[in-house]
Amino acid sequence: MTKDVLPVSRAGAPGPELHRRHGKLARRLAGLLFVLAAAQACFFLATDPPGRRRGAHVPLHAQEALEKCVAQTLVAGPAPDFRARTVSDRFVQGTPAVLVRGAKIWTGAHNGTEVLEGDILLEDGLIKTVGSVTLADVERRVRSGALKVVDANGAWVTPGLVDNHSHLGVYSAPALNGAADGNSHKGPILPWLRSLDALNTHDDAYALSIAGGVTTAAVLPGSANAIGGQAFTIKLRKTLERSPTAMLVDPPFDINRTRAAGATHTPWRQMKHACGENPSRVYSNTRMDTFWAFREAYNKASEIKAQQDAYCTKALAGEWDGLGPYPEDLQWEALVDVIRGRVKVQAHCYEAVDLDDLIRLTNEFQFPIAAVHHAHEAYLVPDVLKRAYGHPPAAAIFAVNARYKRESYRGSEYAPRILADSGIDVVMKSDHPVLNSRYLMFEAQQAHYYGLPENLAIASVTSTPATVLGLDHRVGYIKEGWDADLILWDSHPLSLGATPTQVFIDGIPQLDSPVVLHKPEVFQHPPRVPNFDREANETLRYEGLPPLAPTTADTSVVVFVNVKSVTVRAAGDLQEVYTAEKGRLGSAVVVDGVLSCYGHAEECAIPAQGEGTLRVVDLRGGSIEPGLTTFGSDLGLSEIRGEASTRDGFVYDPLLDPVPSAAGGDDALVRAVDGLRFAGRDTLLAYRYGVTKAVAVPLGGAFLKGLGAFFSTSAAHKLDTVGVIQPITALHVQIAHIGTPSVSTQIAALRKKLLALPADTDEEIARAFEQVARGVIPVVVHTDNADVIATVITLKKEVEEKTGARLRVTIAGGAESHLLAEQLKAADVGVVILSTRPFPGLWESQRILPGPPLSNGSTISTLLNHNVNIGVGVTEAWMARNTRLDVAWAALESGGGISKAEALALATTNLERLLGVERYAEAAELVVTEGGDLLSLESKVVGVISPARRSVDLF
Repeated sequence: MTKDVLPVSRAGAPGPELHRRHGKLARRLAGLLFVLAAAQACFFLATDPPGRRRGAHVPLHAQEALEKCVAQTLVAGPAPDFRARTVSDRFVQGTPAVLVRGAKIWTGAHNGTEVLEGDILLEDGLIKTVGSVTLADVERRVRSGALKVVDANGAWVTPGLVDNHSHLGVYSAPALNGAADGNSHKGPILPWLRSLDALNTHDDAYALSIAGGVTTAAVLPGSANAIGGQAFTIKLRKTLERSPTAMLVDPPFDINRTRAAGATHTPWRQMKHACGENPSRVYSNTRMDTFWAFREAYNKASEIKAQQDAYCTKALAGEWDGLGPYPEDLQWEALVDVIRGRVKVQAHCYEAVDLDDLIRLTNEFQFPIAAVHHAHEAYLVPDVLKRAYGHPPAAAIFAVNARYKRESYRGSEYAPRILADSGIDVVMKSDHPVLNSRYLMFEAQQAHYYGLPENLAIASVTSTPATVLGLDHRVGYIKEGWDADLILWDSHPLSLGATPTQVFIDGIPQLDSPVVLHKPEVFQHPPRVPNFDREANETLRYEGLPPLAPTTADTSVVVFVNVKSVTVRAAGDLQEVYTAEKGRLGSAVVVDGVLSCYGHAEECAIPAQGEGTLRVVDLRGGSIEPGLTTFGSDLGLSEIRGEASTRDGFVYDPLLDPVPSAAGGDDALVRAVDGLRFAGRDTLLAYRYGVTKAVAVPLGGAFLKGLGAFFSTSAAHKLDTVGVIQPITALHVQIAHIGTPSVSTQIAALRKKLLALPADTDEEIARAFEQVARGVIPVVVHTDNADVIATVITLKKEVEEKTGARLRVTIAGGAESHLLAEQLKAADVGVVILSTRPFPGLWESQRILPGPPLSNGSTISTLLNHNVNIGVGVTEAWMARNTRLDVAWAALESGGGISKAEALALATTNLERLLGVERYAEAAELVVTEGGDLLSLESKVVGVISPARRSVDLF
C-alpha cells in the first residue's frame, strides 16, 4: 500500500515578516478560537430552541461560519510540530532504506557554504542521518534487504534541484493541440484557475528532467493573463496512483477544502501574475490597462476581505443578528488569500517600468511578492525591489537567454552577480519548455561563470527556490528530517556537463541502470571563474547595452605569452601544432593579423619593426584556436525575434499560396544575403565568445527556404572588408509537418525539382536545382524525423541513378538521425545537429537519443562512431555564443570518444563543408582565450586574430 497522497498535508516555510509579527498571537489563539466559537454556538443553539425568540438568534450556519472565521487566522507555513514527523507523507510502503556512503555533501547550510564528507541515510522518505553512519548500525537491515548501500566514492551529492518556474505537464512534450493548457484567453484576471486542473501526467519531459536532477517543480500557468491563476508544486516521480494530485508537494488545504482539526497553520499557496508584453499582446492592452485590471481585482479582493473581517468580529462575539451567511466568493477567494499573506506570488515581470508598477501595487494593497520572474531589468533597479511590501522579492532569471523581445533586450549575463551583490536573492529557472529543465544546473553553471559565487550558484537551483516556494522546510537542503531528495553527480555540479549518476525522490531511486561517465579529476572541483568585473561595470554604466563592437589593437605586433596550446587549420582540417610542456608555457607572435610564430619563448623572436610598438598579452595558460561558425538560428537576419520591424521577415511558400508576381512568382528564390543585418547584439556577442562566422538561411517555415549566405559576425555592415564572405552557399528546403500540404507533397515537389531536365532558362529556381542535381552546391534538408530522413536518402539514390551525378545532401536538425546512422554513412549524407542536447518537443522529433545517464552515447557520438559527416548548430540567436560549450559538452558525453580537434571541427571545418562554404580557409580567424582553451568553462575569450583584416581585436 502506498501513501503517495494524504487528504491534507502540511506545507510552507515561515511567512514574511509581516505575518511573523502576528504569528505568536495567532498560534496562541487559533487552537482556542475554534473550540470557544463552537462551544458558544452550541450554547446559543441549546438555549434558543425553535419557536422561542431571544435577543440573539443563532443561525443554522453558525458553526460553519465560525469554522471559516477561524480558518482566516491560520498562518502560512509548516505547523510547529512539523519537525516531529518520522515518516514522510509521500513515503511509499515497501521502499527500502538507502545508505549513501563516502560522499562530498553540499548541504545548503550556512548560506550554501557547508560541505561535509560522510554518509547520508534515507529512510521512510526522509533524510535520517547526515554525517557518519557506521555499517554496524545498519548491518541487520542490509542483510534483510531492507537497506541498500550506495558507495559514492567521494562523488558530490546535492539536494534535488528545485525549478521555481516550469510548465511541465501543462505545455507537454511532444507538443500537441490537446495538451497545450498553459494559458486561458477568457480574460486578463483569472485567479480562480489552477494549473493542477491541466496537469498532464504523460509528459515525456518528466523522465528527462529527473535525469538532469530536477526533483521538484512549480508548475505555473502561462503569462497571457495579468493574473493567470494558481500554481502548484510537484515532485516529478511517477506515483502508484498515477494522478496529478499524487504528485503534489504539500497540497494547500484549499484544493479540497479540508484541513486538519485544530490546525494553526496552512500550507503556502502559489499564484501567477504577469506584467508587460504578454498580457498586453494577448488582450490588445497597454500597460496602463493591465495595471488597472490588477488594481480593480485587488480592490475587489480587499472589499471581500474587509467584509469577512467585519463579519467574523461580530460572529466571534456572538452578534448574529442580521449577519447572514459568511461573505465569500469562490472566484476571488485565492486573491483574498494573497492579501492575507498566505500566497507566494510569482510575477512574470521584465522591465523597470513593470517592476516599479508591481512594487507600487504591493504597497497599495499590502501583499508580498515571492519572486519576479524573467526580470531582465531587475539588476538595473534593485532598490525598486527593496521597496516591495513585506520583503524584497527574489529574482528568478535566465543565465544568458535574452533579446527575444523588446522587454528582454537589456538582459545581461552579469545580472545574477549584480543582483546578489545588491542583496537580492537569485533563482535560476527554466521556464520549461522554453529551456529544457533537464539542464537547469547548466543555468547555475553559466551564472557562476559570469560571477555568481559558488555557494549562491548551487543555492540558486536548490535552497533559494525552495525558500521562494515556501518549501525550504522539506526540500532544497540535505538536513536530517528533510525529504529524501538527492542527486549523486559524476563531477562537481558547477562543472560543464555535470550529470547525475543517480537521483532520489522521496528516497526512491529514479534512474534504472544509469550510464555513468568517469570524468577527469579537474572536473571534480569547482571551475575557476574568469574576471568579468570590467564587463559587469560597463553593463551597469550603459544600462544593459554596453558597446560590443570589436576594438582593434593599436599596434601591428601582438605577442601572446604563457600560451598552453595552438590549433590551426591545415589542409582543410584542424591540427594542434603546439602543446606546452608541463610547467613551461609558450609564446605566440602575431604580425599584421598573421600568426607568424608559436612555441617556446626563446623560439619566437620579436620582429625588429615590433620593438617598442608591440602589445604583450598574458594568456595565463590560455590557447589559440580556430574561430567557430554558427548556423541554424536567425542570427544576422533578426535583432529581436518578437519585433517584426527588426527581422528580415518570412519567405512565401509556393506550396501553400501563390507567390506575388512582384516577388518573382513561382520562380522566386530568396537569398539570405539580401536580408543580412550586421552589428546586432547577439551577433557581436557571438563574436566575443569565439564565433567569428555564421551561415544565414532565409527565415520562416516554407518548403523552399532559399539560398544560404556566409558572413562575418564582426562586420559593421555588408560592405565591410569581410562582411559577406560567400554570398551563396547551399540551397535549403524544409520537409516537416507544418500544416498543409502533406510531407509526401513536399517530397514530390523536391523530386520534381531535382529531376527536371536541364534547360537553357532564366528561371532562378531551375538553375539552383540544376546546380544541386549536378552536385555543384549542396541541398540542405531541414528535418528532424527519421522517416523523412529515410525518404530523403531514397530520393537521393533515385536522382543519382537518373542523372549520373553525385548529390551533396545535408540534413539539418536531425533529432532522430541516430536511428539511421548506418544508412546515412552508406548514402554519404551528412547531418548538422541543431539541438546538441535534444528534447522531444514535437511528434516528429520525439525519438531522441537522450545521452547519459539515460543512454550509452548521444546522437553526435553515435553518428561519429559510424563515420557520418556531422556538424552542430543552434536554434536561437542567443545560443550562438555558447557554441564552444556545446561542442565541449558533446565531447564530454562521448566518454573520451571525441578529441578536442574533433570537437572543434563540429563547429568549423565539418559544419562549413556540409553547408557549402568554400571561400574561407585562407582568411580564417583564430580565437585567443585566457585561462584555458576554447572548450573550457574556465577560459575567457580575450581576442581574435584576423588575417583578412590584418589586425587583432582585443576584448
